[in-house]
Order: sequence, then C-alpha cells, then structure tokens
Amino acid sequence: MKIFANHAHVFRRDQRADGTVSALLEVMDKTGIEKCVCFAPFYEWGLDYNPNLWMAEELKAHPELTGFGVVDIHGQDLAGQVRQIRELGLKGIKLHPAFQKFAIDGPEAFQVYAAAQEAGLFLSFHTGVHWHRIKDYQPLLFDEVAWHFPDLKFSMEHVGGYCFFNEALAVILNNRAEETGKCNVYAGLTSVFDNDRNRFWYLGQERVRTLLHMTSDELCLFGLDFPYNNAEKITEAINEILRLPIDEDAKQRILGGNLARVLGVDL
Repeated sequence: MKIFANHAHVFRRDQRADGTVSALLEVMDKTGIEKCVCFAPFYEWGLDYNPNLWMAEELKAHPELTGFGVVDIHGQDLAGQVRQIRELGLKGIKLHPAFQKFAIDGPEAFQVYAAAQEAGLFLSFHTGVHWHRIKDYQPLLFDEVAWHFPDLKFSMEHVGGYCFFNEALAVILNNRAEETGKCNVYAGLTSVFDNDRNRFWYLGQERVRTLLHMTSDELCLFGLDFPYNNAEKITEAINEILRLPIDEDAKQRILGGNLARVLGVDL
C-alpha cells in the first residue's frame, strides 16, 4: 500500500521537540508512510510568528509533505489570511472549533469558508467532544456549512468521535449526491481505533464498518494525529484498516488514494 496520510500537527522545536518535521519524517519511515499532510501550529498557542509562513518555508525541502495552514479566527482580514494560505502553496486549512472557540455557523467562520471555497482549499475540521460549549461545535452544524458552500470540500476528523458519530454520519449521508456522485464531505479516520488514550474519538471496527456500509470507501481519509500518536499507535491504526472486510483497492483509497484525489496530489 502507498500511504498518503492526513492530519499531522507539526511544531517548531522550541514548541514541541517530538512534533517537528524531522520527528514526523522519522515516524513516517518507521510506519511505511510515503506522504503526509502537515498542519501548521494554531495561533491559539500564543505564537509570536506567522505559522503559515513558517510552514511554507519548512516544507520547501520536503516534497513528500503537503502543508495546511491555519487562520487567526478572531483576528483581522480573514479572507486575506485565506488568500495568503493559497498563495503560499498550501493545500488546505485546519480548523478546530472547540479549541479555537468559534461557532461552526458563526459569521467569522462563514467568511473563512467563503474564501476557502473561492480559493479551492480543503478544510479539515476537528470534531468530537473537546471541552468547550457544545452548542458551538455540534457536528450537525456541518450540514449548514455544506448547504451554504456547495463547492467547499471538507473532512470531519474523528467522524464526530464516540459521542457524535451518528450526527457526523447523518451529515455525510445528507450531502452525498447519489445521482451525480458529488462528494464534498469526508470522514477523517484519525485516532478512531484506540480505546485507551483516544477513547473520546474511538469508533472501532464496528462503527467504521457501518460508516463504509452507509456511505462509501471513497469518502474516508486516513489520518495520524501526530505527534499525539506515536509510531506504534499509527501502525496499529494502519493494521486496523488493513483488516477491514473490504477489497485491496478500497483499502488503498482509504490509506491515500482519496486524499491524493481531493488535494490533486500524485500518490
């Protein structure tokens, strides 16, 4: 299998030594991952630098890595921030409504979605319980995103987690056009097989099989959650996907083919 994984958080060494680009490359080598999407650090970490400029510079020497930027959601000129992300050659944006403390259907978020849709950027949203007012990040609100921005492609990482799996599934189903084959809402299979450290986002084999049965293997994207998951945890997740009762082509789509297609990247 050629693995192109989503969802690796990377940091400067002074922020997190086990989360640097070099550390990610080591984990990729240990786990047999050929390519990976990297998320820039959130502004909410109290950064004194532009994380998108840093990300673009950091990845210049690493064609195997694809960058996603972040927005200062409570800052100025949100559309301009999104345009800069696109101009830097980054392929998408990572958004975390609970951690960044914004409403999924709020006016600031809608400015970001409109600009991302125009720029052709992919959005990866954290979903699942994350210690903030649930009213702001209830997964059913993603149906409003899909409704108002019909050409915007995005993933629901963790597929709602243990608590909101059914709601996330409803959004994916509601926005899968059977007649046209248009699919803009994707399921991020990130930290969904670990019932210990990642129990809040645990889905397990049964729910993932339900997801595949109800939707399609063409809508699933494998993710790492690096550095929060180490090489051992990531290998376990890959093995869980490999033992799903689906054919080899479907496994290849989940482990990289779908992500390469949606981002326009060669696998």
